Amino acid sequence: MTGQTAQAGQADQPFTHLNTAGQARMVDVTEKQPTVRSATAAGFVFCGPLVVAALRDGTTPKGDVLAVARIAGIQGAKKCADLLPLAHVIGVHGAAVDLTIEDTGVRVAATIRTADRTGVEMEALTAVSIAALAVVDMVKGLDKSVSVGDIRLISKTGGKSGDWLRPSK
Repeated sequence: MTGQTAQAGQADQPFTHLNTAGQARMVDVTEKQPTVRSATAAGFVFCGPLVVAALRDGTTPKGDVLAVARIAGIQGAKKCADLLPLAHVIGVHGAAVDLTIEDTGVRVAATIRTADRTGVEMEALTAVSIAALAVVDMVKGLDKSVSVGDIRLISKTGGKSGDWLRPSK
């Protein structure tokens, strides 16, 4: 199917990553103008009291867990298109990954910014996922029951669909 046919069928097709025949395709954003966009995602690494205490005391055997996870999250955002086959290669122009130790684990949040043709929601979600996995990797020797959950998009700005904010629970 040609690019023109896929574009023409896009209005009729509610799933933009499928062509009119239902086959996967990468959405063509060539004609779109770059705009400033951002996305924030969050997640949680559930940890037992032993791990939380070691994180707070800085006594984890593998070193500075939060520093490693922060860098892993930023790297994850930059590698998003390598991991998700239909994600566009975009410039990650800003990335902040924040980790907060809480009584039941580690809260992870990431905000990713770009000036590009498509949004950074997947990059923000990937940053949170990879940062959370880095925490697990760094503490699994202390407690193999740590788990990751509640990964979700919190907000996005810019682009054709405009701004979005997850409603409060």
